[in-house]
Amino acid sequence: MVDQAAPRLRGTIVPVTPFQQNCAILWDDATKTGMVVDPGGDVDRILEAIDQTGVQIERIVLTHGHLDHAGGAVALRDALQARSATVIPIEGPDLRDKFLLDSLAEQAASYGFEARNVTPDRWMAEGDALMLGPHRFEVLHCPGHTPGHLVFVNHAARFALVGDVLFQSSVGRTDFPYGDHAALIAAIKTKLLPLGDDFSFLCGHGPGSSIGTEKAANPFLR
Repeated sequence: MVDQAAPRLRGTIVPVTPFQQNCAILWDDATKTGMVVDPGGDVDRILEAIDQTGVQIERIVLTHGHLDHAGGAVALRDALQARSATVIPIEGPDLRDKFLLDSLAEQAASYGFEARNVTPDRWMAEGDALMLGPHRFEVLHCPGHTPGHLVFVNHAARFALVGDVLFQSSVGRTDFPYGDHAALIAAIKTKLLPLGDDFSFLCGHGPGSSIGTEKAANPFLR
């Protein structure tokens, strides 16, 4: 999943929830410290995957406030802290998604299952950095799908976690009351496409892709 230009950065994907959301576990291969990105649910499956990697999770990271990306964050944090007796912070998204994180339980109930509301230990904003051992991820604010959606960019690995902003041959939904299609396309064109054609990315659902592939073939970007 991660470009071999940064051989110490490793990752695996755990599809979770009926929405088949790509929960990512990333870790530094030398120190075996890791982070979980967008644990939307199915916490037992995420814990099993963590056990298989043998890594020590040091933080949980959220790209945005939708249920399928954040619904399992509190349960996962509690389970990890019970195992290690260390504090596992929840970081992100941007503060503008607070209204979504405050209504996760309500969102879940409408689909017939349970989730807990999330109050992150750290809200993030464009210009911040997310660190995983020696690996630095630049934080970009890419609104449109949600007002506070963030993207995490690792320039050394030529790799980005884009959540529900950009997909293989598609882009994020904006048919929510708070959605903004023009803002989404602007963020993709001004912040993601300039990263370079060789940049690979993991999206929130389905297979990943590269910036070059989407620039050439994504019908929403023509």
